[in-house]
Amino acid sequence: MNEPKYRRILLKISGEALAGDKHRGLDFDVIGQVCDVVKRCVEAGVQVGIVVGGGNFWRGIKDGGDRMERTRADHMGMLATVINCLAVADSLEQRGVEVRVQTAIEMSRIAEPYIRGKAIRHLQKGRVVIFGCGTGNPFFSTDTGAVLRAAEIDADAILLAKNIDGVYSDDPAKNPEAVRYDHISYEEVLAQHLMVMDSTATSLSMDNHIPIILFALADPENIMRVVMGEKIGTLVN
Repeated sequence: MNEPKYRRILLKISGEALAGDKHRGLDFDVIGQVCDVVKRCVEAGVQVGIVVGGGNFWRGIKDGGDRMERTRADHMGMLATVINCLAVADSLEQRGVEVRVQTAIEMSRIAEPYIRGKAIRHLQKGRVVIFGCGTGNPFFSTDTGAVLRAAEIDADAILLAKNIDGVYSDDPAKNPEAVRYDHISYEEVLAQHLMVMDSTATSLSMDNHIPIILFALADPENIMRVVMGEKIGTLVN
């Protein structure tokens, strides 16, 4: 078996991806398929951190809109991420994978508080660490939270698993002429306002020189392919 290209990864999964075709809530068949692949990554010696979005339950700025105070709406979104963290953790544990959930907002009855040194120690012991609540601050997305955690744990790469198979020059759902990039720079993403991640997350990745691979979670096997160095989706560096 070939050696993995990346030894420590931060896997960012959108909440919508975990909902599958339901678009809301949780699809445990999808979650199970993702966890099967994560288990294989761990067995291959890869250290795996995971950040999960909460959009399958609540998106602060979208669902709250002008009907709620933004900070409170974002706090609700952070709680939504914890629901997803616990679901993924349970599915991994059913497969015999050791897991720790750490949250940026303390909720000691159900998860560990995020402590960088402790997270790294868990990873070194072969445990999957799932990070909840984004950065723990309103006005920041879970994409920014994923980049922050990747930088803190010194991840080799950020694997961005979404409902789209790469970075496009335009929205492919609206523009059939949109071109998919195999590779693009951070600067080009920012200059063209491409929706890889929000600008804060992209800038943070650029400043910390962390490569991002964006690919479709429709086939969870793509996670393993990326880890092993196959060219899947779009590389941003």
